[in-house]
Amino acid sequence: MDTGISAKHRASIANGLSRVLADTYVLYLKTHNFHWNVEGPMFQTLHQMFMDQYTEAWNAIDPIAERIRALGHYAPGSYRQFAKLASIKESEGVPKAGKMVRELIAGQEAVARTARAALPLAERANDQPTLDLLTQRLNSHEKNAWMLRALLKK
Repeated sequence: MDTGISAKHRASIANGLSRVLADTYVLYLKTHNFHWNVEGPMFQTLHQMFMDQYTEAWNAIDPIAERIRALGHYAPGSYRQFAKLASIKESEGVPKAGKMVRELIAGQEAVARTARAALPLAERANDQPTLDLLTQRLNSHEKNAWMLRALLKK
């Protein structure tokens, strides 16, 4: 493979993207679960917001995995691999709506940190497609975290 990115850099970038993929998938699953199980006076607002956010995360998963493949590496694709790579942990039971929001804020921020950690890897290799993908992910997760934080304002 000779696309102008060394094998060492491609491996490093693919590893960083694998972590982004794992965090995104775990956040997707957590957000979908909360969409199904949210209750309380903010039900309609949260139910809709969670659906918007899990749909956006779902649509991000494939491009991340395909970028890993374009770099010549295999994308992780099992719950075991995701659990090993992800910084986001599963929820215990069904939390109350406010705790759901706080957990999703933490999850959105975690994916942003994971994506931000992968940026320098792509920058060193002058990997513009990965930089573009990570920039899009950062924008989305930071916006989602802001919107969720706004719900907690008194």
